[in-house]
Amino acid sequence: MILWADILRWLHVIGATVLFGTGVGIAFFMLMAQRTGRPEIVAHVAGTVVIADTVFTATAVIVQPSTGLLLARAIGWPLSEGWVVLSLLLYVVTGLFWLPVVWIQIRIRNLARQAASENAPLPAEEKRLFRIWFACGFPAFAAVLAILWLMVTRPAIGL
Repeated sequence: MILWADILRWLHVIGATVLFGTGVGIAFFMLMAQRTGRPEIVAHVAGTVVIADTVFTATAVIVQPSTGLLLARAIGWPLSEGWVVLSLLLYVVTGLFWLPVVWIQIRIRNLARQAASENAPLPAEEKRLFRIWFACGFPAFAAVLAILWLMVTRPAIGL
């Protein structure tokens, strides 16, 4: 018999997988597009990335805390548990890096579209924004990896 907690756990793992996988995929394709230096490729990939972030990442961003809260209640984990608190803090850190990245992706897309339509090279602003976008990925990625580790190991962390 499948229990409610099993369904929540499964949904929570799926949400974590989508967040991690989409993030890694987006980073890879944006980097590869940027390396071409071709505005039409950057515009196309950045446009796809904006859609993917909207459809997959934003959905998972909602699913994760919802299923996590319900799962903690179903299993009886107090939200004051050290690993839960640290996971939530890291989740906020990830969000603080993700929100500006979404705006940057839209701006990169728009700048690359404009350059492509004018048959011009990518502007310096686009390259600067990409460097910021890329730099934001490291702490966000590290935070997601840490959250995954905390979810799997559930270490005793005293607060």
